[in-house]
Amino acid sequence: MTDDELIWRIAGGSGDGIASTSQNFAKALMRSGLNVFTHRHYPSRIRGGHTYTEIRVSSEKVKSRGDGYNFLLALGDSFARNPKEGAYYGNEEIKPLSENLDELREGGVIVYDSGLLDASEIEDFDERVEANNWHVYDLDLRSMAREHGREVMRNTAGVGVTCALAGIDTDWIEDLMTDAMPEKILEPNLEILHEAYELVQDEYDVDAHDVKVPEGEHDEEQVLLSGSDAIAYGSIDEGCRFIAGYPMTPWTEVFTILCQNFPKIGGISEQVEDEIAAAALAVGASHAGVKAMSGSSGGGFALMGEPLGLAEMTETPIVLIEAMRAGPSTGMPTKPEQADLEHVLYSSQGDSQRVVFAPGTVEEAYDQTRQAFKIAYEYQIPSLILYDQKLGGELMNVPASHFDRDPNPDLGSVLTEAELEDAPHSDTGKYQRFQHDVKDGVSPRSIPGQKGGRYLATGNEHTPEGHIAETPENRVAQMNRRLQKQEAIRAYLDDLEDGHQTYHGDDDAEYGLLTFGSQQGTVEEAVDVLVDQGYSVKSLGVSDMMPYPVEEVTEFLESVDEALVIEMNASAQFRGLTQKELGRYGEKLSSLLKYNGNPFEPADIVEGFKTTIIKGDDLQGLETKFVPAAGD
Repeated sequence: MTDDELIWRIAGGSGDGIASTSQNFAKALMRSGLNVFTHRHYPSRIRGGHTYTEIRVSSEKVKSRGDGYNFLLALGDSFARNPKEGAYYGNEEIKPLSENLDELREGGVIVYDSGLLDASEIEDFDERVEANNWHVYDLDLRSMAREHGREVMRNTAGVGVTCALAGIDTDWIEDLMTDAMPEKILEPNLEILHEAYELVQDEYDVDAHDVKVPEGEHDEEQVLLSGSDAIAYGSIDEGCRFIAGYPMTPWTEVFTILCQNFPKIGGISEQVEDEIAAAALAVGASHAGVKAMSGSSGGGFALMGEPLGLAEMTETPIVLIEAMRAGPSTGMPTKPEQADLEHVLYSSQGDSQRVVFAPGTVEEAYDQTRQAFKIAYEYQIPSLILYDQKLGGELMNVPASHFDRDPNPDLGSVLTEAELEDAPHSDTGKYQRFQHDVKDGVSPRSIPGQKGGRYLATGNEHTPEGHIAETPENRVAQMNRRLQKQEAIRAYLDDLEDGHQTYHGDDDAEYGLLTFGSQQGTVEEAVDVLVDQGYSVKSLGVSDMMPYPVEEVTEFLESVDEALVIEMNASAQFRGLTQKELGRYGEKLSSLLKYNGNPFEPADIVEGFKTTIIKGDDLQGLETKFVPAAGD
């Protein structure tokens, strides 16, 4: 966190164009040379309901949403179900203003659309403005937009007001609008942008507050991406050309991106009737010789357990995506949570095996998706990418050079027809696809249609050529062989030059923060704050959920006196996984949990660490929960 940053929150109703406006504004600010990070909050409704997006802007690299924010643009909810205060959901129309005051920093700026919002309806609004030294600007953006023909253009007017008050050059906005908008709507949008900007410049003292955009410059070209973008593009670059799925928030974004791009590159996408069919189609496509994937969110992934087990038993490579959201059941479909870890690790039947990666950043989402395909097709095992709505939906700038690498269409451990001639076959001529004694447990596969590659594929336990078999000797031989893959994959991952676990801080630090997945950047910012305040802290972000990186985590835990495990769920699932693998460190591990539908902010972690680890006190309040170490 720095004081030299703008954290702009645009709030309105779902369906009012809040997401698209914020995305374009973030892209314009990135092009101006700044680093950006967005955070989106939205309801489980198509139209109406309070939604907002934050854009954090700094000349320095930002890894997380900030602690609160300092500029509010409240546009009202034009799709509000009921504007009456006594309604079940309250006065929804005014919520974009009334529900965004608690986190606004002292000295912050409020711009609200007086054409739709009446601040006098908020009982203590004036008192809070005075107490917090907020600078309030009420402008009738709705009427201004109507004069230009389309009410939705009040969003553009609000951006113009923001530029005038925060010292942002409108040239960047104009350039982006020119690139993105058809000529029919471009001119009126440019007109209202300039009109709003000039109105504020003429009628208000724009220097009455200190909330200004910083200046910055990029050393190289940047792109604005989310984790969903990175997973989708990583899949394409690693040669994936088939996807089947059924829409479910928040996995739908990956599915949509791939469906949009596959026709351009010769890929095939199928929206099917349910998630069982989706995963089964992907297994069939992979069996036929194409790199394939499917995915869903919690409830949909639950249906994929049977085809996941089929892929493991038939040793058919496949990549599945699981986008976590708050559960159980439908839960809170648009709110982030990390409570599907155990669900993803242990779903399916019997002693099933899979690889599970939980990337923590956009770059890791791209890299680990490519690695998931590589491992799946080399070791003939299902690979899973586990992420959540936070990583999937947050946008951040990333150097374009990170994605400048060669595609990989290789199908892994597949024999050519020439190699099949010398491969072992049964007396009936079937290829022994599932040989007992092979290196790393990987018996090379053939593709249907190859000469000499005929074998049986079944979900039952089977002989080397695929016939159903239930003899104890064959069962033990096949099971032991499949289990070998985990050890081989762990050894392969340990030998990578750039491993999947991310260290941050001084090697000699006294305390550790341990996390997984999307909380990584937030934890790292918290470490920086704590170090600045004189505490000896470092962090480790873990991405390899299965096979677990025992050696790396052991080294980290050996090096600290205590470790606070940070995750977004109520049952400390990642801590439980760590203690399952490394039980002897149970007395070193405490938990800081958050599961109210909002991700951690750096201040949550800073306060949680100082309160529980340093002072030994219990946390008070509803935002986070502390679970002490075993034996405390």
